[in-house]
Amino acid sequence: MCGAELSALPEGVQRVAKALQASGHPNPPVMLDDAARTAQQAADALGVGLGQIAKSIIFRRKLDDAAVLVITSGDRRVDEKKVEALVGNGGKLGRADADFVKARTGFSIGGVSPVAHAQPCVTLIDKELFRFDVIWAAAGHPHGVFQLRPHDLESLTGAPVADVTQQPGAAA
Repeated sequence: MCGAELSALPEGVQRVAKALQASGHPNPPVMLDDAARTAQQAADALGVGLGQIAKSIIFRRKLDDAAVLVITSGDRRVDEKKVEALVGNGGKLGRADADFVKARTGFSIGGVSPVAHAQPCVTLIDKELFRFDVIWAAAGHPHGVFQLRPHDLESLTGAPVADVTQQPGAAA
């Protein structure tokens, strides 16, 4: 991706593109015609399975007000108790509102990338993503996505892989 292509992208996507480029990631962000604010919208736009969408869920750790990012498979629901046990430091997790997400990540809900955050996040990667050879993640904008492999998430984020989701069919 050259400089002219990069400058035509929204600011958040530019940050993600630069981070991917700096890490040597081979797949730059692509812009979709339609917004992909949800995992289902992204899967439909890309013609892939819902589980192949790496959705970014942000929680607020109440103990120290840290942002906790869980990168999970699009067909799974995060089990907040499992996440608390792993990164809660004895405290509770709470919902992160749009202002908190934007302030901590630099991205709006519906476009939160797993990389290039405004501030560091405590991050966990859902082991369920490893069911797939290829996955897609948000690239800093509701229309922006990038392709990667689950193992790429580990190298791009430095985050551990963990069991962070509810069992399929479990009550919400």
